Amino acid sequence: MDEKMDKTKILVVEDQTIVALNIKNRLKNLGYAVPNTVVSGKEAIREAELTNADLVLMDIMLKGDMDGIEAARIIKSRFGIPIIYLTACTDFENFERAKLTDPEGYILKPFKEEDLCKNIEIALLKSRSKKKK
Repeated sequence: MDEKMDKTKILVVEDQTIVALNIKNRLKNLGYAVPNTVVSGKEAIREAELTNADLVLMDIMLKGDMDGIEAARIIKSRFGIPIIYLTACTDFENFERAKLTDPEGYILKPFKEEDLCKNIEIALLKSRSKKKK
């Protein structure tokens, strides 16, 4: 694993605890740091700020009155953190709403670890090149 990968912090936003732990473990196996997993949009916004995450893996269906798309919109506008949706939502309406937040990726569950890793690396690359401009 390269050095940059070891320092990359990924916030996992997932309303199902078992799924969140699975994702966290898979990310750690890939060499990423996972400072926290949260279950609601409000927690996601707070943790994105507190952990200074490099990337957010966002489910669309969350606990509470805010879905992942709304949380992603706020996180991107306030903190500029890249978002990859990791969701079981396949409907056109949610996909269209998600596109409006300019995500770095949209991965459907169940996912392959290889797809997740490649999407994360591309998202981080794009984010770093944006910050250099």
